[in-house]
Amino acid sequence: MNISLDTFRIILYVMAALAVVVFFSLYQVKAGYGILLDKSWGITLSNKWAWMIMEAPVFIAMYWFWVMSPRKWDLAPFIFFLLFQTHYLQRSFIFPWLIKGKSRMPLLIVFMGIVFNLTNAFMQGQWIFFLAPGTMYTQSWLRDPRFLLGTVLFLAGLIVNIRSDGIIRHLRKEGDTNHYLPEKGLFRYVTCANYLGEIVEWLGFAILTWSLSGFVFFLWTFANLVPRAHSIYKRYQHEFSYEMARESRKRIFPFIY
Repeated sequence: MNISLDTFRIILYVMAALAVVVFFSLYQVKAGYGILLDKSWGITLSNKWAWMIMEAPVFIAMYWFWVMSPRKWDLAPFIFFLLFQTHYLQRSFIFPWLIKGKSRMPLLIVFMGIVFNLTNAFMQGQWIFFLAPGTMYTQSWLRDPRFLLGTVLFLAGLIVNIRSDGIIRHLRKEGDTNHYLPEKGLFRYVTCANYLGEIVEWLGFAILTWSLSGFVFFLWTFANLVPRAHSIYKRYQHEFSYEMARESRKRIFPFIY
């Protein structure tokens, strides 16, 4: 897709502004899926299929941007691509089929997720593979402190995210629909360690690419997950009042919030 750098920047500014709106809105309106499932959101779909249908488009679209790019075998962009796709390979095709129970997700949320994911693939793919200055992502970038720090954060966040999802998943036995308070790993410090991992992950991606597009994705991740972590925290306070009262765990950032 041919697009000017000025037009691309306008799109990113609009997306950043929308992220701020989403951040404040989600403190008022809870996204009705997972532990916060709300039937008022309408028709639902099996969680397994919902997650795959929602997340796979970004994996496919990013692959398309890579294939169409004249830079696809440049080492730095190729590493960005591999890191990005590693997350979405796991999130699209592995994570959904590890889910236990018969949880469901509203189709409306699936649709909104698809729209955002395709938009995000456009933001990341367009910058990395087409619009970034040709002199920016050379092999010397792989020795840059921003790339090194960002990669460490990305991998650390990915590990925390996957491990925390595993802890949540093993709280239940097959067929069990009850809710339990996770207490292992970083859940000793926060109620949403999986969200903490994802935020760190995409902060790392923003740093390692040192791009406005990466920062906007991080901003959206923050805007979506921090209010949701607050809602889950309040839900846990209601369901597990004794355990929550005797522990000092925070919502998503240890010792802070």
